[in-house]
Amino acid sequence: MNSISNKQHRVLSGMRPTGALHLGHYHGVLKNWIKLQHEYECYFFVADWHALTTHYEDSQIIQDSVWDMVIDWLAVGVNPGSATLFIQSRVPEHAELHLLLSMMTPLSWLERVPSYKDQQLKLKERDLSTYGFLGYPLLQSADILMYKAGLVPVGEDQVAHVELTREVARRFNHLYGREPGFEQRAEEAVKKMGKKNAKLYNNLRKAYQEQGDAEALDKARALLETQQNITLGDKERLFGYLEGGGRIILPEPESLLTPASKMPGLDGQKMSKSYGNIISLREDPDQVEKKLRTMPTDPARVRKTDPGTPEKCPVWNLHQVYSDEETCHWVQEGCRSAGIGCIECKGPIIDAVRKELEPIHQRAQEFEADHEQVRNIINEGSERARDVAKQTITEVRQVMGLDYS
Repeated sequence: MNSISNKQHRVLSGMRPTGALHLGHYHGVLKNWIKLQHEYECYFFVADWHALTTHYEDSQIIQDSVWDMVIDWLAVGVNPGSATLFIQSRVPEHAELHLLLSMMTPLSWLERVPSYKDQQLKLKERDLSTYGFLGYPLLQSADILMYKAGLVPVGEDQVAHVELTREVARRFNHLYGREPGFEQRAEEAVKKMGKKNAKLYNNLRKAYQEQGDAEALDKARALLETQQNITLGDKERLFGYLEGGGRIILPEPESLLTPASKMPGLDGQKMSKSYGNIISLREDPDQVEKKLRTMPTDPARVRKTDPGTPEKCPVWNLHQVYSDEETCHWVQEGCRSAGIGCIECKGPIIDAVRKELEPIHQRAQEFEADHEQVRNIINEGSERARDVAKQTITEVRQVMGLDYS
């Protein structure tokens, strides 16, 4: 079963509050969020429960980081008027859906998630032999499925998590989508479309199921989206009936691959707090300049008169992010011929980073001075998110036989 297409325009993404956000976050995630918020219905959340899976012993860092992270989001241009911003733990339905999905998710599915063993190796200093850490990919699935998100922006290393979510949704729909009298209800729903549309739907359904015509499947989905005479429940039945299954309660999401972050750290490695090579979004400008002026360069250039190789220099990596073609050419020529020194080479980078951070600092100060506004943004966003979550969890309870009203 595939995603219900009217949810394809809903995007879900979250960030863990475990420390100050830096330029790596900005270039790798937040700039993409700013773009997506104008193209889709976006839900961006503070993943505080996810942070607990690795930081349960020092949870104070989570509490300290939540509001700072939200301020950083707002300061870079994530707009609460264009996207719903909320805190995960403010929507307790996430926990309930996680629990219910855990009842039918095979343990082996969680154990084979690549990041499970990878993170255990990378974070050897932490005790990650916990149920919460093993189950965090399923909590992530619950986050996505709660909002019936059609698209999840992820890097290549996170695609496996979305695939797990698709498998969980598929299994859930298989187990609970076969309501009593499903086919009869589906046929009745087809008639509600009107003779012309009903005939077209049946022909397209037949072409897909008997001939595997993928184009017919897409046309049938598009047809269902235009129907005004059927309820959402009937529409979900007809999506399932179209593909030969049951009713689709939890649509399968698709990965929306994001470009790999090109923001290197001060030492040439990936910018990461664990490497100590970051520039924070709200770092003091003078401290930023000091970091850039003292960052390592090509080890072959001991003296200014020594020629260098830009590709061996961390500063060149930053030029590729910030400098135009003319400046990059100037760096290549000047470094190889020893025509410019390393401090001179760093000048355009210092100017570019300070220029990029200046408006972020200014907006952050405005939000720092008005914490009530920030809290109101999150309170309103959490309420909107919970309204959607309540609808989903009610539907899940009903199909699982847990609605005792």
